[in-house]
Amino acid sequence: MPSINVVDMKGKKVSTIDLADSVFAVEPNKAVMHQMVVSYLANQRQGTQSALTRSEVSGGGKKPWRQKGTGRARQGSTRAPQWTHGGVVFAPKPRDYSFSVNKKVKRLAMKSALSSKVAENEVIVVDAITTDEFKTKVMVEMLKAIGVEKKALIVLPEVDKKVIKSASNIKGVKTAQVNELNVYDILNAGKLVIAKDAVSKIEEVYA
Repeated sequence: MPSINVVDMKGKKVSTIDLADSVFAVEPNKAVMHQMVVSYLANQRQGTQSALTRSEVSGGGKKPWRQKGTGRARQGSTRAPQWTHGGVVFAPKPRDYSFSVNKKVKRLAMKSALSSKVAENEVIVVDAITTDEFKTKVMVEMLKAIGVEKKALIVLPEVDKKVIKSASNIKGVKTAQVNELNVYDILNAGKLVIAKDAVSKIEEVYA
């Protein structure tokens, strides 16, 4: 059972916390994590790109010149792909890129991502992440105090508009509630900053 120090927003150790083996100490499965990352990125694609094929471009109904005797290559339409203003070969059309992943794979991928962060000492548990005002400086000072120098994902137990707004202007920093966690954001973050109350919720959901 991995044990992690719990610090306050000033970086001082206040206690320790034991993390559940079933969530934070499983053998990371790279294949399912990769599958979840691909699924997440595919689901972000809008799929609204579109271009016209030769049958959809206006004009081109008349044969440019007669078939034989001109010395030029035969042409049937000025809207063929090789012509300027012609249609596009295999033109992209609106489509849905998303695909679903079954529930067991999702759970295993999430546990694998969390466990890999713990194994790499990239998880920081903070006693409580709060602020009395909408101020970016408060969050910047907290991140500096706890040793976050690169991208970070701040995990909150519930919606806290002041914390979310205060962190939103910091480059490379994202916030999420326990029910919004995804494998991509966890792996993409340099440090995983979790509020102590959020740890128990994560264990409750994924244990």
